[in-house]
Amino acid sequence: MIGVARGPIQPELPVSRRELDALCRRILAALDLPGRDFDLRLVGDAEMARLNRDYLGLCGPTNVLSFPADDPDRPDYLGEMAVSRDTAVREAFLYGQDPTGHLTRLVAHGFLHLAGFDHGPIMDGLTEAACQAVADAAAWAP
Repeated sequence: MIGVARGPIQPELPVSRRELDALCRRILAALDLPGRDFDLRLVGDAEMARLNRDYLGLCGPTNVLSFPADDPDRPDYLGEMAVSRDTAVREAFLYGQDPTGHLTRLVAHGFLHLAGFDHGPIMDGLTEAACQAVADAAAWAP
């Protein structure tokens, strides 16, 4: 399920639930995880700060949090992810990136955490490969 938490609209990140679902499906296919289930919420910085504090004991918002599933009864369920739309837009500006491209990077990163990857060169390479595959697919989309 994809959810968008109530909060200020980010005109720099105009993405509908349908578009976000299509983006997620493209990323999952690029990561060789097609057909996997997940829960994703786009939240504001306030909600992300609360999640970061409650689950990791850390202060302030972050860009993406992933909570991998461990349910043998649901082997295709990856888990839950939250992405801060506020932080995504802020980081995109700071890094000189397109906000949608940065969102793609954050979601790919989050999916890799859900699939059991830790930070490092392998995860970085897979994230970039997924972003490139999504960009290539979008360029040829009707």
